[in-house]
Amino acid sequence: MQRLALALYSLALRLARPLLLRKLRRRARTEPGYALAVPERFGHYQQAQLRQDEEGGQGGLLVWIHAVSLGETRAAAILLRELRAQLPGMRLLLTNGTATGRAEGAKLLQGGDIQVWQPWDTPGAVRRFLRRFRPAIGILMETEIWPNLVAGCRAQGVPLVLANARLNAKSHAGARRLAWLSRPAYAGLAAVWAQTEQDAQRLRDLGAPVAGVFGNLKFDVQPSPELLAHGRAWRDATPRPVVLLASTREGEEAMWLEVIKQKMPPAPASQAQQAIKNEVNAPVQWLLVPRHPQRFDEVERLCRAAGLSVSRRSQWTGTPQPADVWLGDSMGEMTLYYGLAHVALLGGSFAPLGGQNLIEAAACGCPVVMGPHTFNFAEAACLAEEAGAAERVADMAEGVAAATRLAQDAPRRAASAGRCLAFGQAHRGAARATAGAVRQLLQATSVVANASSS
Repeated sequence: MQRLALALYSLALRLARPLLLRKLRRRARTEPGYALAVPERFGHYQQAQLRQDEEGGQGGLLVWIHAVSLGETRAAAILLRELRAQLPGMRLLLTNGTATGRAEGAKLLQGGDIQVWQPWDTPGAVRRFLRRFRPAIGILMETEIWPNLVAGCRAQGVPLVLANARLNAKSHAGARRLAWLSRPAYAGLAAVWAQTEQDAQRLRDLGAPVAGVFGNLKFDVQPSPELLAHGRAWRDATPRPVVLLASTREGEEAMWLEVIKQKMPPAPASQAQQAIKNEVNAPVQWLLVPRHPQRFDEVERLCRAAGLSVSRRSQWTGTPQPADVWLGDSMGEMTLYYGLAHVALLGGSFAPLGGQNLIEAAACGCPVVMGPHTFNFAEAACLAEEAGAAERVADMAEGVAAATRLAQDAPRRAASAGRCLAFGQAHRGAARATAGAVRQLLQATSVVANASSS
């Protein structure tokens, strides 16, 4: 039965290959990175890339990390620092699934490291990937479980683990409905290290070999001192408090604009846009940072259609330019934006999308106001609320009001910022524990000893 299920799944993915190629072409129109090295996704590698691998790959333990997108890649960066410390001389094989993840991952590479796309989960692509690179261990970040990838690693003798693992209630229910496919995949892992005990319970229910609950790697984030100082210098030079809409998702900027409109007194159509400008500019400076770069232009158009002037980060020279709305349209600068902001509204939490990670905001000392939808980071959100590092509200209207009040209350704001820093500090340690568990697993399979002796 298990073999039949895997065979049917594999057939479906092979038939879906034209759809994947079409999707990649469509995405490449707005994100050119999706057009890069497409054959890698099917286990075919260019000769130049292979020569680079061979030239740089003399000796050293090859540790494979799969981080599908931007958030997972940033978590992988935290773990990678500890892995390099505990496994001197290791080489990194990094796979990604999205263009933003791959671009961020390129910053992590050192001499002898390799970066390719995640193989499409068919037996052939997985087999070609594993035979070409022969990693000593595979580390999947957070949620990425692929049945053929798990089966292929078992067949090739590659221990495959799930690190910083999380599984929300919705995904757990979906996996249980597909238990004929998901259960063998989870059970086939060599180890799972969960973020929370609740995650661990759900994962165990699916047959996963949970070997530890280490917390969230992102608590070990080390914000760039340069970016943080840069943002704070801009904040100090801004006459009004800055409120950040952080990592917003589709629809949330429209929610924010609708709240602004509802707060205005009735006005003739000819005066409506000026009224919106007046309301936006009244107490605070608004800073919008969309989660996905392909939406930067869309958000600018939305604001301008409401009659608001927009100043984009990419056009700033020296200091932020005066405008009704600042638009954060750069990648890799969330630390700067959190340093610039006095308060942040948490994106993804006002639409039913599960929320974004608030840990980076806490590490930067930026208080957070979050909406009702935080199921992707449920425990972190609850812990932050209990510690006074975050405030929960029912909807965007309450969020705008709460953030504005906090931004204007300097003593309360300073106290909240201090609680944010203490909250982040209290939950560190997952990176060291996870790297240590990886090393122990490699030692148990004699890989570390063999690599050292060679």
